[in-house]
Parts: sequence; C-alpha cells; structure tokens
Amino acid sequence: MNDRQSLNEVLSKVPAVTLGFWIIKILATTLGETGGDTVTMSWLGETTNHAVPGGYLIGTAIFGVLLIVLVWLQIRARKFNAWLYWATIVASTTCGTTLADFADRSLGIGYPGGSLVLLACVLLSLFAWHRTLGSIDVNRITAPREETFYWITITFSQTLGTALGDWAADSASEGGWGLGYGGGALLFGAGLAVLAILYFTTRANRVGLFWAAFILTRPLGATIGDFLDKPVASGGLDWSRPLASAVLAAVIILLILILPQRPGRHPGEADAAA
Repeated sequence: MNDRQSLNEVLSKVPAVTLGFWIIKILATTLGETGGDTVTMSWLGETTNHAVPGGYLIGTAIFGVLLIVLVWLQIRARKFNAWLYWATIVASTTCGTTLADFADRSLGIGYPGGSLVLLACVLLSLFAWHRTLGSIDVNRITAPREETFYWITITFSQTLGTALGDWAADSASEGGWGLGYGGGALLFGAGLAVLAILYFTTRANRVGLFWAAFILTRPLGATIGDFLDKPVASGGLDWSRPLASAVLAAVIILLILILPQRPGRHPGEADAAA
C-alpha cells in the first residue's frame, strides 16, 4: 500500500482534468492575454495600442525567464501543488502571448505564417515526446523528462492558440478573418462544444481530444482578453489592462480556493487501487 501511495504521489503533479480545470484554464489564458499586453503595450509601449519596437521580444524574455523558473520549481516539487501549477500555466500563457505577437508581427510572417510555424512546433513537440517516452498522456507524468515535454508542449500550444485568436478576431485590413472579439469567442467556443460532444458520445482518442481542447481554450481566452481591454471603437470594453489582469487574477485565486483541486491519476491505477 505504501509503495502504491508513493507511486500515486509521483503521478499526481498535474491536476485532474475536470470542469473546474477547464474553467480556470480559460481564465488563466485570458489573464495571459491581458498580462502580456500590459507589459508589451502598456508598460513598454506608449499611450497607444501598439508595442514599442522590440517590445514583444523584451516581454517574451521577461516571461520566458519567469516560466523557466516556475517549470524548474514544478519539476522539483515532490507532489502536486495547485498554486505552483496554475502559476506556471499563467506564465506559459503570458509568454505565449508575447511570443505569438513577436512571431506574427515582428517577424513579418503574418498570422498564417505564425500559426503554421507554431502548429509545426506543437506537432514536433508531441512527436518527440511520444517517440522518446512512448506516450503523450498527461496522466502519465512520472519523471522530469515527461514534465519537461509536458511544459514545452503546453507553451507551444498556448502560443499557437494566441496566434489563432488574433487571426480570427482582427480585421481583414490587419490580415485577420474579421470576426471581431465576440465572433472569435463564439467560433472557438463552438469548437470546444464539438470536442465535448465527441468526448461524451464517442470513443474518440482522449489524449487527442485533450490537446485539441487545450489549444482551443487559448484563442477563446485571447479573444475574451482582447474584448476586455481593447477600445470601444474596436469592439472592446476599454478596461485598463492592469485592471483587467488584476480582476482575472483575483477570480482565479478565488476559484482555486473553492473548486476541488485534486491531482490527476491514470485510470488503470485507479482501477488497480480499488
């Protein structure tokens, strides 16, 4: 029994994928959008909605260092810690925001080019993970190597989601689809609804559904974040970015306190323990 409990502790450094997980994940991605824009546009920028030259790269470096530190702490942790896990998620989504903006805008390859590059990074990360360890199941995180692949893939998926959200919401003159923030949120929300239907009504691969949902929650959060802090003339609510970030952070903290935060476990182990 003690050996089995020890094994479960090792496997329990990421949370169980529940409805509460997805609610906090969407809010965390929204915070990543407003938090990233706060640094690159408000603190490093002028009084406009545009970042200063190099601002995206500077923001990426700032959040990249924070992300590396948090991932290191997460890997060294002996068991699941909800506060550390969600802090790392927020850092990855904020870094993803600034990195996607850098890829889309500063590199001059536009939304299609940035999205394709980032999609390739996600697929290559998943391929390398599976090729090296034989599984990309998030409930099989048993050692530092698995956790390293997990966080690399998550960061790439967050970055891809940001690029997709901006591509859908921005106007055609800016290279986007012109759906606006509300239209973008409806599009990605509908995509998540389809994945939920597939999950509950079919035997579609659960690992694939998880990663598809993880990617789609990011553009949903991105469009909601832009809706909160963009000017009214652009279809937003014109909240200040620091204010929107503070409100979102407060809600996330509250939800972590009130929603059950239990570690994930592979189904086979739960059955064996029963």
